[in-house]
Amino acid sequence: MIALVEASSYFQIASLAAMADAGLLPQADEYVLVLANGSQLPELTTPLDEAPGFAELAARFDRVVDLAALVSPRRPAQFNPREDELLIFERLLRNAWGLGDERVTLVVESIQVNPARTLARIFFDATLWVHSDGLMSYGPTRNKLQVPLAQRLAGTIHVDLVPGLEPQLLAEQQPPRQVLPGTALKVVFAQLAESSELQLPQGAALLLGQYLGSLGLVDAEEELELHEQMLLAAKDRGLNTILFKAHPSASATSAARLRARALDLQLDFHLLDTDHLAETVILAAQPQLVISCFSTALVTAKYVLDTPVHAVGTAKMLQLLAPYENSNRIPLSIIHGLFVQDLPVPARAGNIDMLSNLLAAVSYCMQSKQLPQLRQTAEQFLSEHYGVYSAHFKRRRITKLELPPSWAHLPVRRSVPAKVRGASRHALRRGSRGLDRMSKVLSRLAK
Repeated sequence: MIALVEASSYFQIASLAAMADAGLLPQADEYVLVLANGSQLPELTTPLDEAPGFAELAARFDRVVDLAALVSPRRPAQFNPREDELLIFERLLRNAWGLGDERVTLVVESIQVNPARTLARIFFDATLWVHSDGLMSYGPTRNKLQVPLAQRLAGTIHVDLVPGLEPQLLAEQQPPRQVLPGTALKVVFAQLAESSELQLPQGAALLLGQYLGSLGLVDAEEELELHEQMLLAAKDRGLNTILFKAHPSASATSAARLRARALDLQLDFHLLDTDHLAETVILAAQPQLVISCFSTALVTAKYVLDTPVHAVGTAKMLQLLAPYENSNRIPLSIIHGLFVQDLPVPARAGNIDMLSNLLAAVSYCMQSKQLPQLRQTAEQFLSEHYGVYSAHFKRRRITKLELPPSWAHLPVRRSVPAKVRGASRHALRRGSRGLDRMSKVLSRLAK
């Protein structure tokens, strides 16, 4: 048995290494790490196998293969063969990756989209395991899983990033859940930090940039304004040394403009030109505060690395994010709920787990057809707490789903039946012709 373990980001590779250390990956005679670079600008970012510390992480696996290199110039997310091509691609992958005729188990992320979905279609009889994709694993399944895939689902493996929080991903399938404790992931981060040889100022504020322009949420000026809010948040807390880790896809121009703004504020600004994970930087720099919008690193900093965090801009992003079922909504709601509204994590919530109830209501609003069992929870939460947590919901959505509170519903536009509209137009035409005739008669009399 060969396990193909697919990853599209460096953070996923670190998580999978921790899962391998903890013995959570499915039993197999050989483990093959499949790289499927998910970067939106792969030409401008460092390949996964060239990232610092990659060799150390990859040592947990028997071999490494690169799907992105194989399907280039197409990106892995664009790899979507037709049904009549699947057998051809199975032969291609088995030959290119040295799989022979061995049975295959797949450990993939985001099974409802490519390339994970394509791999599951190609290896049509493989058992399927789904591993976590950061905070998005706590959100509902994006698309309904086809029956042939659902029947092969053996379970999920997720990192306990938010202690005690249950994922909604694939909840409609009720799969067995394997949970990786945050402490196990911290060991991997510590190993990466120890071998990184990073020399950074200690006790600074670490700002984590986010490339929100790629989501179509903000333009360059609004993104710069968000990063400036991070600078001001650090300055307000008396932190004058700034470490800024830009998003890999961000332009050098945006970082230069932010540096100029930091100098205006008399801040000591350091742009981190590194491919190391944010968590590696946190362990190396020991910052007093980590600041971002809704980066997963805020959660790992707080609950895995025990570092204070601060979130900015989340309320605005919750309203800008569209459509409502956008997969980034759950990460946003988690960060806003935890670090703006100060909700406790489920493991420490006691009898009332407000965060889980909030996310269940948001998940139902995102995917009501797939999660009908959450309607009662959503109704109860919204009827009791909508006023406090309205930022997480859109009035149009709760109106459409007929959820409480009714006073927040948008006015319903009552459509006019087609027959009535047709009769009205006919009456107007007749009236117009009558006025024309009257006008002609009056014109002749006046002569």
